[in-house]
Amino acid sequence: MSAANPGATSPQTVHVPLGDRSYDISIGNGNLAEVGRWVTSLRKVTHVVLISDGNVAKYYQQPVEDAIAAEGIRVTSLGVPAGEQSKSVPTAQSLWEAALADRVDRKSTVVALGGGVVGDLAGFVAATMTRGLDFFQIPTSLLAQVDSSVGGKVGINLPSAKNIVGAFWQPKGVLIDTAVLKTLPRREYLSGLAEVIKYGVILDADFFAYLEANVQPMLNRDPAVLQKIIARSCELKAQVVAEDETETTGLRAILNYGHTFCHALETVSGYGEYLHGEAVSVGMLCASRLGEKLGVFDAESTQRQAKLLSALELPVATPKLSETAILSAMQRDKKVEHGKLRFIVPHAIGKVVLTPDVPSEMALAAWREGIEDESA
Repeated sequence: MSAANPGATSPQTVHVPLGDRSYDISIGNGNLAEVGRWVTSLRKVTHVVLISDGNVAKYYQQPVEDAIAAEGIRVTSLGVPAGEQSKSVPTAQSLWEAALADRVDRKSTVVALGGGVVGDLAGFVAATMTRGLDFFQIPTSLLAQVDSSVGGKVGINLPSAKNIVGAFWQPKGVLIDTAVLKTLPRREYLSGLAEVIKYGVILDADFFAYLEANVQPMLNRDPAVLQKIIARSCELKAQVVAEDETETTGLRAILNYGHTFCHALETVSGYGEYLHGEAVSVGMLCASRLGEKLGVFDAESTQRQAKLLSALELPVATPKLSETAILSAMQRDKKVEHGKLRFIVPHAIGKVVLTPDVPSEMALAAWREGIEDESA
């Protein structure tokens, strides 16, 4: 640890093994300055389409643009409004047309600089422009660093369903700089911690216990703890993606623990009312209560999740919304098969199971029980 940078940590690499689509995730503190050399070390690049949003661009667009241009690469910088609403057909079309206007061709490369919205949107543009462009992920939110930037899921929303239009399009590399989290608004940062907790519940009981023991360092954004939880989250996701890249066996679906409830909440409440991680927090507890109702999970483990989520200042109560609308949104979830609801249900901390044919009334009861009693 250097005196010049007291938060410095030794960089780590997490490999995502996918045959000819394999790539590395480079995790460090202060490594954003190396982005130009990093890109050129992985691919021959002559033109980059750099996509970001207004919140991120004011801090990092110019440094990233300069670092890439310093390698002799032409850069087209395109911006989108911050927020979930940008994951839309009109925004994607505006990016296609702007890239085309600046002479994009089949050897151009897309670089996504931003959180999950930018990563999903830019990746979708890369997957569809000229039938597929190379792209790199530089996630700047915790949620994107531990989840959406890894695994190749890209896409946009329709007004009636989240992430329903998209593709599997793997990046050529992911660069994670924990130092950028210093400028991340507190609410956004806390939102990302929900996805970190998810990995402990679905795959790693020891990791979950580590999170329980390190609440204050996480709240303080301690660099060493951040690097550890980001690296472990990426390792766990890489393991799942390597075994089920395109969700054909059902294994990758476990990464959507809590997300059937979460996506319904986001859709019915209006995109943007809840940050994604906040909705994941509520959704995980709904799924946990569903596990109790199915007789495969215990109330004590549900309480462990609720206690940890609350300690990290994440929402745990279910809002009062139309149950008809919630059920309708859940029935449009990507995990629905032959019209039947399927949920990721916990059996123990560290183990979840994709469960078919869950009665809709049982799912709604798990939702309903999370609503706070205002008369109490």
